[in-house]
Amino acid sequence: MDASGALAMELGRTRNAYGVAMAEHTMPEPVVHITGVRELAHDLVVIPERRVQLVPNIGVIGGQHSVLVVETGMGPRNAEKVLEFARDYARGRKLYLTTTHFHPEHAFGAQVFAGEATYLVNRDQAEDLKVKGPGYAEMFKELGEPVAHQLEGVELARADIVYDQAYDLDLGGRVVRLRATGRAHSKGDQVVEVPDADVLFTGDLVEAGQFAIFPWFPPYDTDVSGTRWLAVMERLAAAGPRVVVPGHGDVGGPRLLADVRDYLRLLRDETWVRRDSAVGEQAIVEEISALMIQRHPDWAGQEWIEKGVGCLCSEHRDVAR
Repeated sequence: MDASGALAMELGRTRNAYGVAMAEHTMPEPVVHITGVRELAHDLVVIPERRVQLVPNIGVIGGQHSVLVVETGMGPRNAEKVLEFARDYARGRKLYLTTTHFHPEHAFGAQVFAGEATYLVNRDQAEDLKVKGPGYAEMFKELGEPVAHQLEGVELARADIVYDQAYDLDLGGRVVRLRATGRAHSKGDQVVEVPDADVLFTGDLVEAGQFAIFPWFPPYDTDVSGTRWLAVMERLAAAGPRVVVPGHGDVGGPRLLADVRDYLRLLRDETWVRRDSAVGEQAIVEEISALMIQRHPDWAGQEWIEKGVGCLCSEHRDVAR
């Protein structure tokens, strides 16, 4: 079995960590609906995820001669609707596409944009798509028929432009900054900054009203890093953008960044102080889960606390060496 197949099997065993109910009929199909489009600034809108699982917030950012789309939705059917909206929105302007990271609901529709838009991503994300994309596609299909349906016909796209750490995209009278953050939620995260509007697209570095998603699946996928994620969030929170578009959840302000920063810091500190006292990992999970749920009773994704503890226990071992 190759690495992609092994990854798919391991991640398939952990499908409930994505908050998907076991009974397929209880899960809504992850469909992008072009409704409730919200204008965040002049020539800058968001297609909201409407609290549908595995649907991201999608951005469309315009300039004088070009338009940038941020995220595709899961699979070609969703991406076709996003592309149609973007074409109408652009009114003849040149189209670009970027994605915040390689996970299926964010990037697995890019094939639809081929020949219609220039696709650009950071180098680590491009590598994630190539190496881990097939395994994630198979794993996500195991989440149930509604997801498998959206992933039918997926072909992982190759970016037209691949940059290393930073790329400034001139849309005409508006420059959008694409910035690779380094390893955090994934190895290839990037944020999208619109300086003139003071808007930041974070991808899954930030979720509104939800515990941070740690895709921690040893030994097959251990790229997530709690300590590096915290460092990224400290930098982003210090910048304090006016508007923050999270990967999932409601658009907000700088408080969203502070909430994730504070959660990750507390998760690290509470995990490491117990590891320093030689507390077993399962006991740490139980104690910290109770603590975090008490602090954030309304946050979704409580199952991700355990994954975060596992990741930070591993990083504690690395620090202790």
